[in-house]
Amino acid sequence: MPAFDIITFDCYGTLIDWEGGINAAVIAAAEAAGVTLGRDEILRVHAEVEPEIQAGAFRPYREVLEQVALALAERLGWPLDPDSAGFLPASLPGWPPFPDTNRVLEMLSAAGYRLGILSNIDEDLLAGTLEQFTVEFDLLVTAERVRSYKPAPPHFLVARVEIGDAGWLHAAQSYFHDVEPAVALDVPTVWVNRKHESPSGDARPLADVSDLYELVTWLSRNKS
Repeated sequence: MPAFDIITFDCYGTLIDWEGGINAAVIAAAEAAGVTLGRDEILRVHAEVEPEIQAGAFRPYREVLEQVALALAERLGWPLDPDSAGFLPASLPGWPPFPDTNRVLEMLSAAGYRLGILSNIDEDLLAGTLEQFTVEFDLLVTAERVRSYKPAPPHFLVARVEIGDAGWLHAAQSYFHDVEPAVALDVPTVWVNRKHESPSGDARPLADVSDLYELVTWLSRNKS
């Protein structure tokens, strides 16, 4: 029997290629307006502005993405009309899963693990993404539901209540949004370190894996 009964994932960045999705959407919208933007500058500015927007009073993630689009445009010299900023949340349901995602989720489900998602997302936007997965999830905790954005603790606190005494493992790509708060709350955590980053703080997960296949290998070595 596995040491864990349920594995929760962050969705965008861990299961879904959000960088590819957001870049494709922003580049296409900018090019339609005659503006050429690079992938690296889009991601750099996104990393600066999204935490600032989420740190304020809670607003739906759809609105966060619209504000991100406007902030990106302003900082990168793209005259984006506010009425057109909805292109970014509209693109989200089409952001693709990573190549390993569905195969590994199927493997974990077949092995008897329950699966969950803890995500900084709205219910309706997540519903579109769920259509891209080939498994069902037993637990969904969204920002809309808890009225908060990770790294704040409510996602993990709500999940802990619903999971109860079952063995719980959280697996996520974002050190800032997931690894640090999960470790601080004593949630067993694996860092799905797709970008081979170094820790930016003192939190240390149980393991650091480069993709979901390595997560499966780690799990097979850590059964009770």
